[in-house]
Amino acid sequence: MKLKKIPRFKTEKQEADFWSTHDTTEYIDWKKTKKTIFPNLKPSSRAVPIKLPNWLIESLKFLANKHSTSYQALLRSYLEKEVKIELGISKPH
Repeated sequence: MKLKKIPRFKTEKQEADFWSTHDTTEYIDWKKTKKTIFPNLKPSSRAVPIKLPNWLIESLKFLANKHSTSYQALLRSYLEKEVKIELGISKPH
């Protein structure tokens, strides 16, 4: 199947409107795409409420104290490592 040419858009809204009404498979061969990471983008953060068992919080606090950091920072680091492994971005240590 011959792919259609992606039009040029003047605004993000125009592009968003276009893609909300068109099938990307008519324009992009997804089998040839590559996973891309943008390491220099400014990361955004937001608070996420999460319930954890008391023993896990206390264990995180204990480990964080050993590493001279906060348990929230340690938890964030653990989550980031595991998500990257799961996504295939990094390998298990």
